[in-house]
Amino acid sequence: MRSALTLGVLVVAVTTVGCAKKPAAPFDTLVSSNVTAFRLQNYEPQPTAAAPGQPGAIPGLPPEISQWVQQGAAGLQQLIPPGLLPPGLLPGTGQGAAAPAPVQDTTPRFHGFRILGQTQVIDEGLKKDLAAILGKESNFDNAHAGCMYAEMGISFSSGAQPYDVLISFSCNQVNARTFAWPHPATGMKPGTVKDLSEVVQNLFPPGT
Repeated sequence: MRSALTLGVLVVAVTTVGCAKKPAAPFDTLVSSNVTAFRLQNYEPQPTAAAPGQPGAIPGLPPEISQWVQQGAAGLQQLIPPGLLPPGLLPGTGQGAAAPAPVQDTTPRFHGFRILGQTQVIDEGLKKDLAAILGKESNFDNAHAGCMYAEMGISFSSGAQPYDVLISFSCNQVNARTFAWPHPATGMKPGTVKDLSEVVQNLFPPGT
């Protein structure tokens, strides 16, 4: 009798653990979906001169992005995927803020953000990593800036309407664009940023 009871408890425990590890919908379908990852330009400065801002701020950029870039230059680069920023945003790496958009702008966009590069996610391991990161409720909290300047986008679909997600490292949050976000919070925890950064470095290797 005791053996049967022990076996029953073990089966329940294994089943519970298995369910707990399953990503929340719709991320539970990501591994079997067609997945595209986008590098995005998070902000397009206006051609007019920027008003004086906080000390150390980069002219032409919102304070959230300016602070993020300054932190990255001071050592946060280890958590910011190389190449994710548009050229010239980091001090000493280019010609300053991005140039104003041309009058006739035909640049492809993903939910309003310029696409700087994109790649099909073929590797099943990377798909599992994305599903595990984005599909786990405990990876998110409410500690995030009140903005959405996306540096990355994810779109996945199995033939029906695509599930599109914007990811902002500068605002430290995600935004579901074509579906209801499955978790109570959208702010990325420090560990979530680190894990996602490692995935992005494989999706967009430095120099690409």
